[in-house]
Amino acid sequence: MNDTTRKPPYQVVVVSAGTGEPSATRLLADRAGRRVAALAAQRGGEARIEVVELRELATEVTAALVSQLVGPRLREVITALGDADGLVVATPVYKAGPSGLLTSFFQILDNDLLIAKPVVLAATAGTARHALVVDDQLRSLFAYLRTTTVPTSLFAATEDWTDPALTERVDRAALELVLLMESGFAKQVRDESWRRYPHQFGSAGGTETGIDLDTDLMRLATGGSAT
Repeated sequence: MNDTTRKPPYQVVVVSAGTGEPSATRLLADRAGRRVAALAAQRGGEARIEVVELRELATEVTAALVSQLVGPRLREVITALGDADGLVVATPVYKAGPSGLLTSFFQILDNDLLIAKPVVLAATAGTARHALVVDDQLRSLFAYLRTTTVPTSLFAATEDWTDPALTERVDRAALELVLLMESGFAKQVRDESWRRYPHQFGSAGGTETGIDLDTDLMRLATGGSAT
């Protein structure tokens, strides 16, 4: 039975690395985002969807990658990701790998920005030969960022768009995202377990300024012994 108690609006950011207009990647991302919104509503909640087209940020992403200078629009997007309750991330597959624009974008983010946030991962390609790109390559990137990726990954080759199985996978992934957002897991982790994670000096928007000197690495760096 669904919980009919009204829940706070969930902020969901859909990140698309598609380059065309229209883009198959954007179509898949939108499809997942719509199902998240619909399922949240069915369960007495609300999901507000914000779409980020990385192709519109390509110049700022490149500048940040080579100079660490963050442009105004890119800063707005980073803030939206930090405030999000959940993400849908979709990429086209190029040369048997995810878009370089997408990986560059997530590589410039603060390592603390997405801790425990639930994420749906998706990819599109012209052939089913690339179906493992999501699980083989994207999951490792988002594991490094310490997110919580939903169990169901999404992949659509040309022939999949008319296959009912794609609709079933989108529904399953969307429900998994909604359930994770409802659970409040990400907020609990950040509220109750933040100090159990390794943080870089200056991370978390510059708020991490403490250095633990009582570690093997710091003892070695100061000429001591690790034992």
